[in-house]
Amino acid sequence: MIGILIIAHAPLANALRECALHVFPDCASGVLALDVLPNESPEDSLAKAREAMKALGADEVLLLSDVFGATPCNVAQQLNDGLHTRLVAGTNLPMLLRSVCYRHESLEALAARAQAGGTQGVMPVGSTAPQNQTGKRHAPNHHDHQQ
Repeated sequence: MIGILIIAHAPLANALRECALHVFPDCASGVLALDVLPNESPEDSLAKAREAMKALGADEVLLLSDVFGATPCNVAQQLNDGLHTRLVAGTNLPMLLRSVCYRHESLEALAARAQAGGTQGVMPVGSTAPQNQTGKRHAPNHHDHQQ
């Protein structure tokens, strides 16, 4: 299965991973995060990213970064070989959730799904009632998740 490595400005990478684990708790070993700290050199960030890639232990890795042209994306670009990795910048939670759901597909297809999930997850929302809210009462620990 394809590994996913999120490289983003602190604390976004780990926050996104925690959100993904909230929805898909069984994906913990296949999704890692690297928060790039404000005072950390790009070289130190790259060394940590290489360690994270090894820790994933995956033959193929989808790299997700937050802002194209910023340090996290530049670090990810240095890891991206185009054969065993793909990099998608502009990561958001819909992108990550879509990526987690389709990790069984090819790396090329997964990168395309990630990009589609990210863009389709951004939409204007009118001032209507919340969607898919049935008004049912559930047990205190029950959560309805939508993607």
